Amino acid sequence: METGKKRLPIGIENFKELQAENFYYVDKTGLIREFLNHLAEVSLFTRPRRFGKSLNMSMLKNFFELGGNHAYFGKLEISKETALCEMYMGKFPVILVSLKGANAGTYEKACAMAVQIINGEARRFQYLLDSGNLTTYDKQAFVSLLQPDMSEAVLCSSLKILSELLEKHHGRKVVLLIDEYDVPLAKAFERGYYDQMVIMIRNMFEHALKSNDSLKFAVLTGCMRISKESIFTGLNNLKVLSVADVQFEEYFGFTGREVEEMLEYYGLSDHYDEIREWYDGYQFGNARVYCPWDVINYCDALRTDPEAKPKNYWSNTSGNEAVRRFIRESDSGTARREIEKLVAGEVITKEIHQELTYRDMYDSIENLWSILFTTGYLTQRGKPEGDSFRLAIPNVEIRKIFTTQIMELFREDVPKNGEALRNFCEALKNGETERVEKLLGEYLRRTISIRDTFVKKQLKENFYHGILVGILGFWDTWGVSSNKETGDGYSDILAESDDGSLGIVLEIKYAEDGNLEEACRKALEQIESRRYEEELLDEGIERILKYGIAFYKKRCRVMLAD
Repeated sequence: METGKKRLPIGIENFKELQAENFYYVDKTGLIREFLNHLAEVSLFTRPRRFGKSLNMSMLKNFFELGGNHAYFGKLEISKETALCEMYMGKFPVILVSLKGANAGTYEKACAMAVQIINGEARRFQYLLDSGNLTTYDKQAFVSLLQPDMSEAVLCSSLKILSELLEKHHGRKVVLLIDEYDVPLAKAFERGYYDQMVIMIRNMFEHALKSNDSLKFAVLTGCMRISKESIFTGLNNLKVLSVADVQFEEYFGFTGREVEEMLEYYGLSDHYDEIREWYDGYQFGNARVYCPWDVINYCDALRTDPEAKPKNYWSNTSGNEAVRRFIRESDSGTARREIEKLVAGEVITKEIHQELTYRDMYDSIENLWSILFTTGYLTQRGKPEGDSFRLAIPNVEIRKIFTTQIMELFREDVPKNGEALRNFCEALKNGETERVEKLLGEYLRRTISIRDTFVKKQLKENFYHGILVGILGFWDTWGVSSNKETGDGYSDILAESDDGSLGIVLEIKYAEDGNLEEACRKALEQIESRRYEEELLDEGIERILKYGIAFYKKRCRVMLAD
């Protein structure tokens, strides 16, 4: 690893720590300028996970907060805005709470976690206990915010109480920042206490955002835009800034220029194309952006190992439940064809509803399109027309999430039809190529095919390889191995009977031009030229069947060597 360079901020969401410890920082302080020039009383930024929401909230806290170390902004873009800095920097008490930790199995435990979050933030302001501007009753109210057994009623009004006390002490209205506001709702929906959590969050927000005279302004972040009827009832001062909005488009995620500068700084410019292919492709407003979490993690991997390959970092931070449900509920032929088009790199047009409740999310396949869009599994292409969006899978990383879920569904479905499974394996064992071809074609028609126009032929072959391994994997009396080194190369699939009397070699080809016959012949020639049967012969197996199998979309051809 090259020495003397700034460390990459993996998982660092604290702006002060990032600056003080001299981590590499992609300057997003222009967000402050744009925010102040279009100031709203309550702003909600919705972006997918891992796009810098929490770091931006920490940046806002450090900029506005009284008594902060504002030297950290001296070399950053916002420092050029001298009038704004003079008017706003370091001028307000700031409350920052992150609700991402309110993750519990029951409503009671979730409330206890929310209490701990409020306790922790209130402890930052213990100087209020010595304030000459607060009465004894004010101080008693503040002490109630420090109690681990805080009542639900106090919890719901806690942010308003803290705002009032801070304004009374400082003589200045308060900036309120609420990060990941929708996490408690998501967890409550998953675990069956959603209705209770909706009421609690609604009450908290009504106190803090609607009837709070001590509020200068508030900023919220989250993944989803929960409908007004559910959470933001009567909140007419709310400005929503979603992935579809042009305003603030480049301040969440890295732009192409920012990624180029980072790679140049670390001497990794040779990897720009693969980073673009894997982690670019999101469109926020009119801007194309990369996922910061992926870029930072892969750059860190490359600094340790220059031969490191791109991998899926983003999905490890979420459960991919939306994709899983989407794939499993795409029973209709239309939905399956649309998924196939997306995985192939094509664009489809859908009506998107950005305001949903969690209860609505999985009600229909139509709502799932909206969830995939707001959570980053799909992105827009071009400009929307009203609620009509042209949707695409952003990049290779997200495409792999889809293909993995497609294969998992296929593997789950294969054993459900035991008769078809037995028939296929018997036909393969008996050398009945026409029957093998017919049964394999039926499997292909039932699954979602992967015919990605943007990936190499080898990766397409891998999909069909997975189909066959998935089928043969349930042939439990036979030994099945794939991609084992044999002879002069790597065979696709080898199978041998439990009694050692029969061996099978399967070589798979994808016919780019649709010529299945020619692709089959090439597969059989490869088996012979690379002596794939050698391992089976070494095991004493005398009868060996050698199959060349070619695929093109949902068609297949099967040939048996003479």
